[in-house]
Amino acid sequence: MLGPMDEFPVHQIPQPIAWPGSSDRNFYDRSYFNGHDRTGDVFFITGLGYYPNLGVKDAFFLIRRGDTQTAVHLSDAIDQDRLNQHVLGYRVEVDEPLHRLRIVLDETDGIAAELTWNGLFDVVQEQRHVLRTGTRITLDAQRFAQLGSWSGRIAIDGEEITVDPSVWIGSRDRSWGIRPIGESEPAGRPADPPFEGMWWLYVPIAFDDFSIVIIIQEDHTGFRSLNDCTRVWKDGRVEQLGWPRVKIHYNSGTRIPTGATIDATAADGSPVHFDVESKLPVPIHVGGGYGGDSDWIHGMWRGEKFTERLTYDMTDPAIVGRAGFGVIDHVGRAVCTSADGTPAEGWGLFEHGALGRHDPSGFADWLTVAP
Repeated sequence: MLGPMDEFPVHQIPQPIAWPGSSDRNFYDRSYFNGHDRTGDVFFITGLGYYPNLGVKDAFFLIRRGDTQTAVHLSDAIDQDRLNQHVLGYRVEVDEPLHRLRIVLDETDGIAAELTWNGLFDVVQEQRHVLRTGTRITLDAQRFAQLGSWSGRIAIDGEEITVDPSVWIGSRDRSWGIRPIGESEPAGRPADPPFEGMWWLYVPIAFDDFSIVIIIQEDHTGFRSLNDCTRVWKDGRVEQLGWPRVKIHYNSGTRIPTGATIDATAADGSPVHFDVESKLPVPIHVGGGYGGDSDWIHGMWRGEKFTERLTYDMTDPAIVGRAGFGVIDHVGRAVCTSADGTPAEGWGLFEHGALGRHDPSGFADWLTVAP
């Protein structure tokens, strides 16, 4: 199910997980990409997914500039040509596995893109990601992540944005497995125990000499079920950074973060400190198709050769209220300070979501916000 296989050299192909069964309606295989120019003025997020048991493939291109967030959605009937990943005018072309690829969006509803991604560091294969609702496994996924630079162009309604690789940076990941997709399933009997909440942090950042990929998941009590903090050096060395302690900084009266303080531990036991700040937030559940998006969800059947464009005013109170209760991807700037006290600046993604109850954050239920 994991085409195109030329995405992975043979010696680097991740071993597939023994899934409960590929017949699960929620089986998916998706590529995700993001990029920005480090200013906080612009941020794009895009991706393409295959949903074999729903018979659907789809893609999206989401971009925020200032107070406007715009999404283009494309979907069609699935095909079996997995070496040619495409949905209508959107395609992903692998030029050099794990090093260089190209994303093309032919003009669709006023938006077009031609973007080339070049890997800056080796790939990180993350820990398995599992989530249960009651006794049912609702998410069981494997993912790899990588930092790189972007070059090319983005066109919006005749205005062209030049993507300069000296400043444009971003991360990509490839994940596959089981997660909620497509139309809502029949409710059935309520889960016992009920799902009370989930706390999520994902921070892939590129520095001059190394990249870090932090991925943490906690339940409503703060119990950590996923803890992966990896540093990849330019020379290929891979270092685990222990059990990070994290403090998220929120805007008062919201769950929208302004940044985070992260304290990790190097392999020799010395402290590694990260200060992360948000330069621009992009709620991926507002036009991006991720959990809680009321307009479009990945894997939904909208008919053959479907496209649409949606535009959001991010100052609209209705959108502001909606944006604060879901996963938000931010243009991320980080400063890393190691034991010798020398700071290093890095750029990438700061992704966070506090959904429902989370006792360590002081969120008592689904609607509690930061003081």
